[in-house]
Formats: sequence, C-alpha cells, structure tokens
Amino acid sequence: MKRTFDPITLEIYWRRLISIVDEADAAVARTAFSSLIRDAHDYSCCLFDVQGRELAQASMTTPGQLGGMTQGVKKICRTFPRDSHKPGDVLITNDPWLLAGHLPDIIVVTPVFHKARVVAFAACVFHHRDIGGRLGIENREVYEEGLFIPLLKLYDGPNLNNGILEMIRANVRLPENTIGDIRSQVAANHVLSVKLVEMLEETGLDSLDDLSDEIIGVSERTMREGIQEIPDGTYSHESFIEQPGGLKPLKVKVKVKVTGSNIVLDFDGTAPQVDRGINCVLNFTYAYVFFAIKSAFAPEIPNNDGCTVPVEVKAPEGSILNCRFPVAVTGRTSIGHLLTEVIYQALAKAVPQKILAEGGSSPAWWKVISGRRKDGKKFSETLLISGGMGASARYDGRSCAPFPQNCSNEPVEILESEAPLLVRKKELVPDSGGPGKFRGGLGQELIFEIPKAEYGPLPPVATTLIGGRFHLPAQGILGGKSGEKGLFILNNKPQDWGGQVYSNPGDMMRFRHPGGGGYGNPLRRPIELVEEDARNGYISVEAAKKHYGVVIDKRTYKANLSATEKLRKMGNAKRKKR
Repeated sequence: MKRTFDPITLEIYWRRLISIVDEADAAVARTAFSSLIRDAHDYSCCLFDVQGRELAQASMTTPGQLGGMTQGVKKICRTFPRDSHKPGDVLITNDPWLLAGHLPDIIVVTPVFHKARVVAFAACVFHHRDIGGRLGIENREVYEEGLFIPLLKLYDGPNLNNGILEMIRANVRLPENTIGDIRSQVAANHVLSVKLVEMLEETGLDSLDDLSDEIIGVSERTMREGIQEIPDGTYSHESFIEQPGGLKPLKVKVKVKVTGSNIVLDFDGTAPQVDRGINCVLNFTYAYVFFAIKSAFAPEIPNNDGCTVPVEVKAPEGSILNCRFPVAVTGRTSIGHLLTEVIYQALAKAVPQKILAEGGSSPAWWKVISGRRKDGKKFSETLLISGGMGASARYDGRSCAPFPQNCSNEPVEILESEAPLLVRKKELVPDSGGPGKFRGGLGQELIFEIPKAEYGPLPPVATTLIGGRFHLPAQGILGGKSGEKGLFILNNKPQDWGGQVYSNPGDMMRFRHPGGGGYGNPLRRPIELVEEDARNGYISVEAAKKHYGVVIDKRTYKANLSATEKLRKMGNAKRKKR
C-alpha cells in the first residue's frame, strides 16, 4: 500500500534529506585537495531515488552540474539497473554527453543499500583542476581536451579498480590532486549513504519510494503555479554570443511558448556547432534554461526532479546548444551561462518584475594558470573571479557576484599560496555597472605579477582565460544601459580570451571583469542613490551627469537640485523623441 505523509512529517523528512546531502557537501570541504573545490565550491552533491530522479541536493550547488545530473543519472540507472549492484559498488564517468558537458566534471555515483537492496543513489560531481589534454578552446574535438572516462565501476563491491586510477594518474599534470579529489568524492558519497540509512532506520521507512513521489509531486505543483504567472503566449528573442579572435558572433534564437502551467523553450534557428571548444551538450543547455525558469518563478522550492517536469527544452541537433560527439566542449560555459539572460530578455515585457538585466558575471571567467616553480615542481591553478550581476526591478545588481553559476570568488590569498604569483591589486571598477533606475553590479580588476624571485631559467607560465564579454557587453533591459566590457592585458598589451598566453618572471597580468547591465531609465534613479554611488566611488561625478542627469559637487557629493531638474527634463524629452 502506498504511504502518504501529512504536511508536517513531509517537511521534516524532506528537510532531513537536504541536511544529509549538506553534510556530504561539508565532508568535501574538509577532504578535497583542490582550491577550486574547497574555496570556489565548484562541485555538487546530490541524492537520487532508485529511478534516477533527483530527490535532494546540497544547499550550495552549481546549476550546470546538477541540471546535467538530473538528465544523466536516469541514463546511468538504465545502464546499470538497481538489481545489478552489490554493496560497495561505485561508478565513475566524465562523459560530457551523459552528464555535465565537459571532461573536467567527473561524477562518482554510489548505490545506497538498506535491508539488502538498493534504495537510492548518492552522487557527487567535481570540476577537477586538470584532466589532461590541451588547455583552452582552440581544440576541434573532445579527444584533444583530455582523458575521456566512460561509465565504469571504480569499485566493484569492496574491490578498488586500481587500473582506472592509474590511467587517470598517467594522463593529468597533477596526479596527486586529481586522485585525492576523486577519493574525496567517494568519501562524500559514503557520508551521504551512512546518514541516509540512519534516517531510514530511525523513521521505520523501508524505502524512499513513497516519500520521493510526495516530494516530487509537491515540487511539480509549486513549479506549475509559478509558471502560471506568465501570461499565455509565445515570446521570442534573438541574441548574439561573441567568439574570440575576431570571429563572427554566434546567433542564439529562442521561442518561449507558455500554455497554462507548461513551458516549452525552442532554440530552433540557433547557430550550428563550431570547430572550437565552446559547444554545449543538450544536458548543459537544459540545465541553464531550467535554472532561468526555476529561479524566476519558483525560487523558494528546493530543487528536485519535480521542478523539471513542466519545463521542456528543444534545440536542433548539431547546433551549439545540442552538439554532436566528438566536437570540442571544454569551454561550454561561454555559451551556456548566457542562456539564462537570453530567456529573460524574451520574457521581459511579459513579466518585467521577475527578470534580470544581462550580467557581467556571465559567462564565468575561469583562468587556468600553470607552470613550474623554481624547484621544478609543477603548479596548475584554476581561478574563478566574478564580474557584476545585472540589475532587477527592485535592486541594483550585486557587484562581483556569480550568476547564473554560483561558485564562490576565490580569495587572492589562496591564489598566492597555491601558485607562485603575487597579487598587486584587487578592487571594484568605477563606472563599470550599467546605468539604470537600478544600476548594474560593478566588475572588479585583478592584477598579479609573476615574481622573479620564484624562478630560475624555467619555461614561461601559461595562462588560459575562458570567458566572454570582451567584445559584446552585458546589455541593460527596459531602458537600462549596458555595463563595461572585460579586458585581459599582459604588460600593457591587450589579449583575447580562449587561447594560451605565455608570460615570464617580472610580467604583469591585468584582468578587468565586466559590469552588469542596468534596469530601467537611469533618469528615474533617485537622486540620493546617485549621490551615494558617487560618494562611495561606484560612479564618477562625470558619469552621474552623463547617464543619470544628476549634477554633483565634487567636494561635497551633493546634487545641485535645480541644475539636475533641468538636465533630467532635457534628457527625458530626448528619450521621448527617440
């Protein structure tokens, strides 16, 4: 007989499942080797039911990894049916088309046993600092991007398959870190499994089947209620995403069809896949499309499989959003992270209060910096630092905040401890946030030096920046203006993104992260907020006058009200003529 749960019991059990996954997440922070995992939190822990449906995830997770897992774990369950497992089994893969979209994301899946049968699956995915291969996006095929691990058993019962670890060890630059991080993933799954069995024993549940149905059902209903806030109709938008090296921007075209509580997002007309590593597999595309809808219309409900049911995503096979094997995919964030704002632009007039302007923190800028120390030891550091978020209908965009990905900004002290680099500057960039009634978040500037004292006659340091917004800035919305573009400068010489740049002891690297777009007419921003921004150094006095129509005294940072009223009246008259 199917068991039902009263609302209080359901909430208690549901929250306990989330706390169990959070405990596994905390185990990662204590055991991981890489700063990309420990400090940037570029990993995700999750619990799935026996059908491969996502049931609970850690409170801080990256949408791309979890969105990919919601699609991929179902396929894993079909490949390895629940009855084929035995206690101790652990699966491993980094197949981009199966899961999170590129080779650095390795997933470890552990079947959870209770009373001699599988009752759930624990899963943990890490963005590993190195998976071998050639860094950058200039590869044409996935074979060039590193080690491809098919779906295998890392543990067959209690027996570790050392051959898999040796294969990985032989193909990566920092084998101890990579192997250590994989062991951290296995440990996290073990913590989740033990705590879940404890819960089942304490509650008297023999399985999670009925509880899973309840949680997923409630979540689906809540998601549908949120989608119903969008007026029925079809909403379209066409955007362009930059490529480095002066190549033609790539078109992304979306048609959002809303019918009651169902939403279909169709990317027909989007550019075909390209011969460089920025293509997205469909799982990754789904992840950030789903995230856009979920975060705007049902942010309060915990993520699980039920939230995905009303959201259908279509993308032409062979396009940059549904690429075919074996095309290169390592920098898929340079396209995938922008899908959230493409959808928000499409929905801007339908639900303006629910969406954000484009952000300078998307796509994420991740920098891979590698070389040798003076003692000959290798180092390789992946650094995540964010630009400014786009503004919303109620708030200024957050400065230096990641969105739609939610990895943390890595402290520069960690960078200096992990790699022989000296940080000379890290600060906000004035005037980088797009003007608007609500201002876009500010970008930040990071300058670091390769100190001469750390090096003898060794090879240069290789730096790869994968990102965007160098040529096409984050656009404002509903009258807001764009944020500032990004810059990468080596010794006063501008660089593009995507390829490897080589530098030597004494060289200086400067990264200026983009600002977010503004929301609404800048001439409607309250004068006191413009004064405060100028006083805090977020905007210059010149920008206050040019964009906001506010004349500010440079000594007192107070507005000349009569001059401001006159200037704003003239500015609004010009806008009406346009």
